Amino acid sequence: MKDIHPQYESCTILCTGCSTSYETRSTNVKGYHVEICSACHPFFTGKQRLLDTAGRVERFNRKYRKGETVEALAAAAAAAASDASAPSAPAENA
Repeated sequence: MKDIHPQYESCTILCTGCSTSYETRSTNVKGYHVEICSACHPFFTGKQRLLDTAGRVERFNRKYRKGETVEALAAAAAAAASDASAPSAPAENA
């Protein structure tokens, strides 16, 4: 029989994101360089960034809103901001 199978030797996988190295076996003797590994990936570490979905929706609505002028949009945004920052009056007891 011919010896057609490559040699299966130990190699190192190096994460360039967190400089963690893993020892494994492979036919690639030079080793591997990966950008992200399980030690620094946000899914595995639990440090996921939350996207600003509200800002994205507002930006979409501003971009595709039809029939309104820029001045009207600015006035509506200013009114909404002033309503949010105004303190509410205490309720009177009856």
